[in-house]
Amino acid sequence: MQETTQRQLTTEFPAIHRRRLTTLQMNLGYLCNIACVHCHVSAGPKRTELMSRETIDTALEVIDRHGIGTVDLTGGSPEMNPHFRDLVRACRGRGVHVMDRLNPTIMNEPGYEWVGPFLAEQRVEAVASLPCYTEDRVDAQRGKGVFGRSIDALQALNRLGYGQPGSGLVLNLVYNPGGPSLPPDQASLEADYKRHLRDEYGIEFNNLFVIANMPIERFAHALRRDGQLDGYMDLLKSAYRPENLEQVMCKDLVSIDWQGYLYDCDFNQMLNLPLGAGAKPRTHLRELLNRDVDGAPIAIADHCFGCTAGQGSSCGGALS
Repeated sequence: MQETTQRQLTTEFPAIHRRRLTTLQMNLGYLCNIACVHCHVSAGPKRTELMSRETIDTALEVIDRHGIGTVDLTGGSPEMNPHFRDLVRACRGRGVHVMDRLNPTIMNEPGYEWVGPFLAEQRVEAVASLPCYTEDRVDAQRGKGVFGRSIDALQALNRLGYGQPGSGLVLNLVYNPGGPSLPPDQASLEADYKRHLRDEYGIEFNNLFVIANMPIERFAHALRRDGQLDGYMDLLKSAYRPENLEQVMCKDLVSIDWQGYLYDCDFNQMLNLPLGAGAKPRTHLRELLNRDVDGAPIAIADHCFGCTAGQGSSCGGALS
């Protein structure tokens, strides 16, 4: 996990505060079957960090205590956590909406054939990464053969009812730029995705989430290596739009790492920037059993400009 430097913390980004907590974003671990160039978590097949059953049980208590309406599961590949299915069943049994940030290639891995049917059975919202609709771009960003395996998985999800009118099974795709640039307009790119994937592969989906690459972890290392980090940060700052502040995800969400520690967002988690401005020591999930965080300050640093640049960017795509 990357350490946050004083330079990053000395920021012109405006102070922001929390609203009521409605979403738990749970990082179930950094284990993944692939290792993407743009991954801000630096997940991969050799990572061993996985959330324990004890921490998951505490999260369920927090859901009950705060009346949480949405649980957003991420990783790594969250399905590789051995407690994934138990957690999803427990959440759905409580009437909680579950989002699974799905690396679709996991569905092709031996031993994970259950993923698609299970998600459909539990009526989980699938948020599948597909950073472009062309093979060369995806394979360059995520590894050789990833595009074809992703297409196979998306077609399988369609056969289960995902993305089909009237099914209620929501399939959203996620786009990331290939380098140090802002994402294009979400609405127009979504139209291009839908036309191309329908015409070429017969794939249907609901929405495209366009997400800016955050200058942290693996992507930041690549930018620094190529001498592009300062230029990318200047781009994010120059494209800042204050109207996006009201919709940033950190106002309603807490991010939980695999050990149960809390952060204002998944990006802060990767920067080891704990919940709340200047909060030390780290806050553990179990503390939410006895306290609220409504109105609390949010920890900010220069990377926050990535969420407010241009059309804005969050785990739910563009903000404006």
